This record gives sequence, C-alpha cells and structure tokens, in this order.
Amino acid sequence: MKRVVKSDEEWRAQLTPEQYRVTRQADTESPFTGEYYESKEDGVYQCVCCGNDLFSSETKFDSGTGWPSFWAPVAEENVIYRPDYKLFAPRTEVLCAVCDAHLGHMFPDGPPPTHKRFCINSVSLKLVKRE
Repeated sequence: MKRVVKSDEEWRAQLTPEQYRVTRQADTESPFTGEYYESKEDGVYQCVCCGNDLFSSETKFDSGTGWPSFWAPVAEENVIYRPDYKLFAPRTEVLCAVCDAHLGHMFPDGPPPTHKRFCINSVSLKLVKRE
C-alpha cells in the first residue's frame, strides 16, 4: 500500500475528535469503552485513517485489559514498532506502516503461538466483516 501523508488540518477534517486524539496524538481510549473490545465478529480490522489491513478476527483474544487484543498482525510489514518511554516502564508502541497512526502497544505476554499481545485502541480501527 502506498504511504499516506496528510496535513494536521486534513486529519482533523477526516477523523472524529477521539480518533484524532488517539491516532494522531498517541493518546489512549478508556478501557472497556471501545466498540471492538468485546467484538466476536469475523473480519479484518483496518486502520481508521488509511484502510491498511492490520489485524484479523482470527488472532483476536480476550486479554481482560479492556482493549481489543490480538496475538499477531495480518502481516508484519503492515505495522511499525517504536520504543515508548512515556510511562514508568518501557513499552513498544504499534503504528500503522502506511500512515503512522498510533494504534496501541505490543507486550510480550500474549498467548501462543507468538506470545505477543497487541493491545489496540478501538477508535484506531474499523472492522470490515467477512461474508
């Protein structure tokens, strides 16, 4: 997918205030409030900003954290990892590889086979359901 670069003004016009705050300013939605944290629907979760395929419902699991959690992205090249030192302990930030949207964080305490937990903000995603 081709890189998507937009001005701050263009992102603000396209996104809701909460989507903008989370995806463009690296904020976090409140736990247990997002549209997809309990979703069991079959489909592909895309970036709300650019439509890049990010996660499949086949890798989604209930981590008990209050955010949608996945044990793997659709493809490693669809996400970017960046060290995040904003809180008391270092974390790994997860971004969309196409538009640099902040998605959430990845932790090394997930289930097999990857043992990774991608803790992703619902507002950074849109679910495209499979027929």
